[in-house]
Amino acid sequence: MNGKGLSAWLQNLFAISLLTLPKVLPYQWRIPLIGWVTAHIVARASGHEKRAMANLAMVCPELSPKEARKIAIAASDNAGRMIGEMYSRKALFRRIQDLQMQGPGVAALQQAHQEGRPIIAVSGHFGSYDVIRAIFSRAGFAIGGVYRPMTNPYFNAHYVRHLKAIAQPAFQRDRRGLAQMLRHLRSGNMVALLTDQREPDGARLSFFGHPALTTLSPAEMALKYNAMLIPIYGIRLENGLDFEVIVETPIPHSDPPTMMQQINDSLEARVRAHMGQWLWVHRRWRMTEGRKKS
Repeated sequence: MNGKGLSAWLQNLFAISLLTLPKVLPYQWRIPLIGWVTAHIVARASGHEKRAMANLAMVCPELSPKEARKIAIAASDNAGRMIGEMYSRKALFRRIQDLQMQGPGVAALQQAHQEGRPIIAVSGHFGSYDVIRAIFSRAGFAIGGVYRPMTNPYFNAHYVRHLKAIAQPAFQRDRRGLAQMLRHLRSGNMVALLTDQREPDGARLSFFGHPALTTLSPAEMALKYNAMLIPIYGIRLENGLDFEVIVETPIPHSDPPTMMQQINDSLEARVRAHMGQWLWVHRRWRMTEGRKKS
């Protein structure tokens, strides 16, 4: 969805209808319905399914077209469910009220929080990153998120409102927002960043065995502010409605390319274990010059 005018308004009307009309249904039916419509109607009409299959053919050539299509459909279904959950916030919060973080990095993370050490949580467009923000906010972490505004201004207005209702603060990805995020981090708080999108000025690192332009900013900030850099994932369970939140071991401080390659490797391992939960439509492997790996 992009631009202004009648087309953008109509796209927003469709999105609002998709997200609000199913609210007459119970949550356990509503979320799967939104996921199904996203996967079987929206993704096909927008060309997202085709793009996802092209990415899968490039990095996972061992998959048959049937297998790749199944993954592409599951990924769009997951994306639709996540947006539906954002717009069903109260029901989502009830669903995850007993959810606790787990994994080998939990103790180190809690110690950093108690000590007031800055924390940079890194994840990807995988599973549900909103669930991560929700349970960490509930646990007393001042977790700030950074968001990229939607190009459709009609949709963006209510999308940002729902995004901020999950957890505060949320910083827009512009000069002012990034300055606010840095102040938040330097004050000994936590920020959550998604590092799996193509960064035109990024380093040429590896993801799924192929070069991928990767931001070095999270590692650079971790080194500059002595912040913990730690991968965290909100993984959707087989029933499609529940989650587990996994906190991995913190990334050791070394140099930015090495640290961010470890982040890429961490996410790749998670995606390979749950292929239908990553947003395969990203133009992740499109290359420009970028920064060379050092």
